[in-house]
Amino acid sequence: MEQLLRATILTIIVLTKSRVDAEDVLRVGDEIDHRNVPPMGKFLNLSHDQIEGVTWYANDRTQGLLTEAHVGKAESFQSEEASAGSQRGGTQHHPFWPLQRNDEIGLFLTAVGLMIAAGGGIGGGGILVPIFILVMGFSPKYAIPLSNVTILGGSIMNMVMNVPKRHPSADRPLVDWDLILIMEPLTIGGALAGSFLNKILPEWLLVICLVLLLTYTAQSTLKKGLRVYQIESQAMAQASRPQSKQLKDLAAAEKNYEDDEEKTLLLSPDEYENPQDNIAKADLQAILDEERGTPWVKVRLLIFCFLVVLVLNIFKGGGSFSSPLGVECGSFAFWFLTSMVFAWVVCISLYVRADLIKMYYLKAKIGYKYAKGDIEWNEWATIKYPCVCFFAGFFAGMFGVGGGIVKGPLMLEMGVDPQVAAASSACMILFTSFTATTSFYIFDLLIYDYAVWLFIIGFLFTSVGQYGLSYLMKRYNRNSYIIFSIGAVVGLSALLMGLQSIISLFSGPGSGGKAGGAICDAAE
Repeated sequence: MEQLLRATILTIIVLTKSRVDAEDVLRVGDEIDHRNVPPMGKFLNLSHDQIEGVTWYANDRTQGLLTEAHVGKAESFQSEEASAGSQRGGTQHHPFWPLQRNDEIGLFLTAVGLMIAAGGGIGGGGILVPIFILVMGFSPKYAIPLSNVTILGGSIMNMVMNVPKRHPSADRPLVDWDLILIMEPLTIGGALAGSFLNKILPEWLLVICLVLLLTYTAQSTLKKGLRVYQIESQAMAQASRPQSKQLKDLAAAEKNYEDDEEKTLLLSPDEYENPQDNIAKADLQAILDEERGTPWVKVRLLIFCFLVVLVLNIFKGGGSFSSPLGVECGSFAFWFLTSMVFAWVVCISLYVRADLIKMYYLKAKIGYKYAKGDIEWNEWATIKYPCVCFFAGFFAGMFGVGGGIVKGPLMLEMGVDPQVAAASSACMILFTSFTATTSFYIFDLLIYDYAVWLFIIGFLFTSVGQYGLSYLMKRYNRNSYIIFSIGAVVGLSALLMGLQSIISLFSGPGSGGKAGGAICDAAE
């Protein structure tokens, strides 16, 4: 009797845990009946051997049916998941709907990060990727493409809002297309070179260097923001000086104007109506008229540059991607196409450099007055800043971070007006995120349901951040808020990416992270 109860309890437990269908249980009962087992009333009167035999058969047959049902359902479930995974970019991550708790938390943090990054013109990839990995449970292979899609949505909104804006101290667009053209090509080349080094260096070294670089960048950016904030405060204090002091300044300004007018009247007619001056004025006016609108020739050149880079990268493939032309990573064709990318961006940079130097001498000849924050593109500047951009892209590629997180602070160090730096950086991010997203789409690394919603979230919350920061800047008349936004994004990126890297470093196989590898190793 004790063995019968034990077998019955075991059967119930197995049935409960395995959730077998009712017909499986009935089938067990039918098979027991077919062995001429007497009803329960008589069953209890059986001998010890009979009880043991029936118990063994019931237990054994039930376990067999349960195992068959469980395996069948598991295979069916895996087949359905594999089918769904093939439609969702090849990952087994759960669908977007219904939202799970970790997704809700991750999307909330994503929205906050986008609003902080919006004003500084930084995409925020250093914030988004750790959120997608640590909170939402994506692997880096899919977290990075989803981050690019989110940034693409935000950069489109940034572009829509920034293109109509005007320069704060000149009659021209806020976006500096000369700055973009001189910076972006070599930044791409640097990122490509850095990505190769990323594959070779050990992970622990990359983690240390990444945290140090971003911490230093955040610290220097926030210090600059504090300096600008203090200058703005001093200017506001001077603007609120007593009325008598303002009247004295006005009288002094009027006297200087009268002295200048007298000097003008003393000029001879020949000096006053110099034909060369008239030509210079005409050239100056032509430049000013041209600067008032968007230079579409430069925009088309930038688009063409990115399209060529995109096509070459797709053709050559890489460690994680298969080339559509069958180019094997590490082969002669692979390195030839890689060198073509470098040659292309260098050619574009040299062409832009020659054009900027030509314009610099023309402006110097006709007396062009630069606005505050403008860069005079002479021979030295057109060498120094592109080289700095190359190394900025190199570090961005080596550490796997977006270029905006480096180029934003870099433009501030170059002395560019914060509004111009933010708008120009956001424009550059649009091109880079579009190129990257296109590559991820071609190689089927996008989880499409998440990608669509994250694109929308990026678009919407970037607009919220832009409107919010614009309101604060107008209300308090402070451009330093843009610098604080950039510094905050870099600082958060240092914290989150450092945390993510440390967790990855100590939770991987052997808890030592990757010890370095080959350029053509496939990404996991």
